[in-house]
Amino acid sequence: MRPTRRGGGPDAGQAFPLYITAVAALLFLALVFFAVGQAGATKNGTQTAADAAALAAAQDYRDQLHTGLLAAVGTGGGWAEWLAGRGAEAGRACRAAAAYADLNGARPDITCDEGAEPGSFTVTVTSARAVGKSAVPGTERRHATATAKAVVTPRCTAAPPKAEPPPRPQGTPPPSTPPPDDGQGRPSPGPDPRPGIDLTCGDKALVIDPKRPDAVVRATDLFTVHLAD
Repeated sequence: MRPTRRGGGPDAGQAFPLYITAVAALLFLALVFFAVGQAGATKNGTQTAADAAALAAAQDYRDQLHTGLLAAVGTGGGWAEWLAGRGAEAGRACRAAAAYADLNGARPDITCDEGAEPGSFTVTVTSARAVGKSAVPGTERRHATATAKAVVTPRCTAAPPKAEPPPRPQGTPPPSTPPPDDGQGRPSPGPDPRPGIDLTCGDKALVIDPKRPDAVVRATDLFTVHLAD
């Protein structure tokens, strides 16, 4: 009977380096996948910061429109441009975007551009932290960037002005009507010289009272803010 060799024979010694190589390759692949996941997490966080910054710019612009519209109505000034989404300060809105980028892990030195249409903001941010060291060379110095766009859209339209009565022919006396009273026999002060502004906002009707413009509508009643592609 042939004696049994101990130690698994010569083939075992030849297979051992292959095992080492395979384990090293698997370990390297695991490190690469970890680096890819780390980069993806950084990218996702940066995209969140870009979305928040763009929305912050649009919301600040919307709030400016709301304040400007109510002030114009209250003073009897021109309010149509505010209602249409024009007249707010884009620079102030972009400063609000930079503050939100800083709060969400991005550098405050963002790129913020107003689009061709007022109230449209495209914001690009860069992550404050680099991806970090990994098996992929250069990641310790690489920062993620992301871009987002947010838009302010007016929701309301104003009712057309009431038609004026046709002019009377020259020499025709005005119709005789009793002067209005307040219900107690005293003369009424008459109609408000600045009537309310009738608005249609989606399926909702709103009236802005010039005497109390700040108590009627909110910014969200007048404008929507949303991310755009």
